[in-house]
Amino acid sequence: MCRLSAITASEYFSPMENIHALDTMKEGHDGSGLGLVLKDLGGEFEPLKEHPILSGICSHAGLEVLNDYMFSRGFREIYFWEPHVDPGFLPETGPRDHYFAKVYSYPKEFKNAPREEKEALLLDVRLRLRAMGEPDESIFVFSFYPDVISLKEVGDPMEVARYFRLEKEDSLKAKIIFAQGRQNTNYSIYLYACHPFFLQGYCTMTNGENTAFVPIREFLSGRGFPGYTGYNSDSEVFTHILHYTQRQLGYPLRYYKDVITPLKEEEMEGRRDREALKLVKKSLRPLCIDGPNCTIGFTPDGSVFMVQDAKKLRPGVVGGYPGKYALMSEECGLDRAIPDRDKKMDFSPMKYDMAVVSPRAKEMKAWTQLSA
Repeated sequence: MCRLSAITASEYFSPMENIHALDTMKEGHDGSGLGLVLKDLGGEFEPLKEHPILSGICSHAGLEVLNDYMFSRGFREIYFWEPHVDPGFLPETGPRDHYFAKVYSYPKEFKNAPREEKEALLLDVRLRLRAMGEPDESIFVFSFYPDVISLKEVGDPMEVARYFRLEKEDSLKAKIIFAQGRQNTNYSIYLYACHPFFLQGYCTMTNGENTAFVPIREFLSGRGFPGYTGYNSDSEVFTHILHYTQRQLGYPLRYYKDVITPLKEEEMEGRRDREALKLVKKSLRPLCIDGPNCTIGFTPDGSVFMVQDAKKLRPGVVGGYPGKYALMSEECGLDRAIPDRDKKMDFSPMKYDMAVVSPRAKEMKAWTQLSA
């Protein structure tokens, strides 16, 4: 079992808030890994929001290869962050030379390019760096996107946090932070299998398993989009389905739920958009998931959501108040993150539900697929 810890707020906060919540839920995860994705960054990154940030891990040799490649593509480094790790902790997968978040200026020919062209460039660079470093694990790249940082390592989340000295790190603050406690569930431990997963502004993390992984992977791989690749975890497809339905097809966020857990024909009759739903179900049937799963995600505009699959066998709860909400696997994690909330307002999505916290944590709304 995994445990999920997501917080969205109107003010900057430390990832330690997520990690302490994970520690409170420790009986529900095996302490085998920590994955962090931070969006809407504060600290020293706050003035750099328009610049892409490359997040990853590399060896000394890998750093030279990475720097040479980035220079050859026309990127110029304008800020570099690296945690001052605790030498007393050794990751289970062995010592690492460099953890990094490198902020770059765009190549001159892309400075005034449309957003879609910039995103395509960043994706291409990330995938090429991954391919260059994957054979000898000299380079891991988790994200390359403006105003987003990804940090991952194997080990107990609290121990990894101490290793990165996150309690004393003022540079790492954000208004949206996702954290997951556990490494990959169904395959060997591998950093590219560590949640959360990120693609062009879309991010998800999941507690559960997806036995429909193979047909979903085959459908997405056939879309001709280079970012639908990797798949070291059966949960990575949740991010790609979100990206495909919203960015590529232009569907509203609530249709993500209709795609992954489509209603039965008789259940659609109460929906005003039932004819569209029938077409969506028919054309995107290969993207239907088979859990149990609890999935938390965010979109480029800063909306944060929680959904369950139809089996609803994984815990999940949302609570808070305007200005700060938390989406957690367990109530004890929510208690740790936002102890002063009105608990009567907590919401646990069931199989038809989708809980969405609006950008800047203004409010939380619950939507059901059965509503008109």
